[in-house]
Amino acid sequence: MSASAATVLAMVNRVPFTGDEKTSLHVSLDRHRDVVLWKLEGLDDEQLRRPMTPTGTSLLGLVKHLAYVEYGWFCQTFGRETEQIVDNPDDPEEDLRVKPTESTADVLGYYERARAAADRVVDEVGVEELGEAWFGDPVSLRWVLIHMIEETARHVGHMDILRELIDGATGDHKE
Repeated sequence: MSASAATVLAMVNRVPFTGDEKTSLHVSLDRHRDVVLWKLEGLDDEQLRRPMTPTGTSLLGLVKHLAYVEYGWFCQTFGRETEQIVDNPDDPEEDLRVKPTESTADVLGYYERARAAADRVVDEVGVEELGEAWFGDPVSLRWVLIHMIEETARHVGHMDILRELIDGATGDHKE
């Protein structure tokens, strides 16, 4: 591998030191998204679905939730198509629970599609462009990117704890 190829690979998960705002925010989000998937590596279906808290939080449920909020904040806010998974909008926790009829592959596919749809919005919309949040207020793409970095990082922290409880594995990023 050439030195320039090694540099590109090393930068895949690193926020550029001198990058523009949009690129820096997007890479930061991707960095945390990649950890979401890494936290699942090596676990079987039972471990991924296992409720680890009294409220029923599971690793796979957190992935489903993150996909749902990516569709909401990026796609719904900016008038793009979303993939709906919530049957009962009055149940605020439904997106955190994996149904028995949903396979691990279904949830991971949903997350992959949500990321791709969100990435298209990031590619097409300027950081100062406004969309309409689900509660009716205008929000910029900049705000949505910052919010989703916070949301994803918060849940990655939860995933880190759940993973440690399942099999003792720890770490904040794959080396």
